[in-house]
Amino acid sequence: MSGRRQISRDDLMLDLDAYKAVRAQRRKEIWAEKEKRRVAVGPFATFMFESFETMRHQIQEMLYIERGGEQQLAGELDAYNPLIPDGSELVATVMFEIEDPVRRARELERLTHVEETIAIEVDGETIAAQPEKDLERTKADGKTSSIHFLHFPFTKEQIAKFKAPDARVVLAINHQNYSHMAVLPDAARAALAKDFDPA
Repeated sequence: MSGRRQISRDDLMLDLDAYKAVRAQRRKEIWAEKEKRRVAVGPFATFMFESFETMRHQIQEMLYIERGGEQQLAGELDAYNPLIPDGSELVATVMFEIEDPVRRARELERLTHVEETIAIEVDGETIAAQPEKDLERTKADGKTSSIHFLHFPFTKEQIAKFKAPDARVVLAINHQNYSHMAVLPDAARAALAKDFDPA
């Protein structure tokens, strides 16, 4: 396993006027990349598989919107660098997207510890999700968060299977109140395969 490539100050445009000049084009490019990395599972769960580029864009946008400058930078790097795949894993932001606030609250109360029921299946092998340890995502009352950050650690053999052009990769949520799965489209599997170190 190689070390995770960390975003540093040098990877960002801290001159926000200069960033504003290229922002529209950057947003268009990252949107196209994100479309390949977004997978819906069931009626309201969406997985966004993160990368160095998606995290760099997220930090850049936070700096641009909040205008916190150097004081903000360290916190953003600390928050988002852990979500960059380290060469032997996939990392996903999982969002439970329900517009109606009443229904959203009701559904999140039914999804206690849903983060512990998520996995990727590759040719019959299961890679269980490991939640980011930044904070507890299910509250004491059982209500889960609408956003989860998950790591999927692969072995070398599992990576090789994932990279095979004919691989069948399934993303599954096996919660008792939300049991759904989705087969990764070829374009998504090919994009995510680049997150792994070369064999």
